[in-house]
Amino acid sequence: MAHPLDSDAGSELFTSYEAELELIQADLSQKVDQISDLSGEPRKAAISQAERALDEAQEILAQMRLEKQNIPSSSRNKVNQRLRNHEHDIDSHKTKLKMLTSDRSALFGSRYTDNPSNDQALEQRQQLLSGTERLDRSSQRLMDSQRIANETESIGAGTLADLHRQRETITHTRDGLLESEGYVDRSVKTLRGMARRMATNRIITVSIITVLVLLIIIVVWSKFK
Repeated sequence: MAHPLDSDAGSELFTSYEAELELIQADLSQKVDQISDLSGEPRKAAISQAERALDEAQEILAQMRLEKQNIPSSSRNKVNQRLRNHEHDIDSHKTKLKMLTSDRSALFGSRYTDNPSNDQALEQRQQLLSGTERLDRSSQRLMDSQRIANETESIGAGTLADLHRQRETITHTRDGLLESEGYVDRSVKTLRGMARRMATNRIITVSIITVLVLLIIIVVWSKFK
């Protein structure tokens, strides 16, 4: 069963590999358990199938080790533990399969001694087929990795474009704030000028009233003198 990680490109590919590995491990375990009940050609065919499954599991495990570097550090410890568990399981299957393969009499029966050249040719053909299958699987994984890389590049380009637009918006906003600050400064200066003029007019008005009062007092005083 796959264990979900952080939702980024590296984690997605790692989780995909892990799910594929667990399916192969289950199939490998079933094949290894069946070998002990077989002999002769059926046993040989079962061992060949188990070896191919083991090779595929080891290839996927190698890909998982590479993809681990793309996983955030906060999830790295859990991933390392899961990798160790998978490595232990695969090593156990490898050891058991090696023991089963070493039983040559059960593997080949009488054909192992009667006609070894045919057995060798058959084994070579099986190895060739296995190598071709591994090459196909590796090519598919490379294509998957390239697809993830292209998607990541597209996401990065989109993010850069968004950041550029946000920067332009911030720049326009800052320019608007600076312009508004200039308007405020001019308004403050205008209000201060108006306040000074009002104070000056008030002084002039008080002075005029004072002069008029003095003149009235002088006129009245001159009439009663």
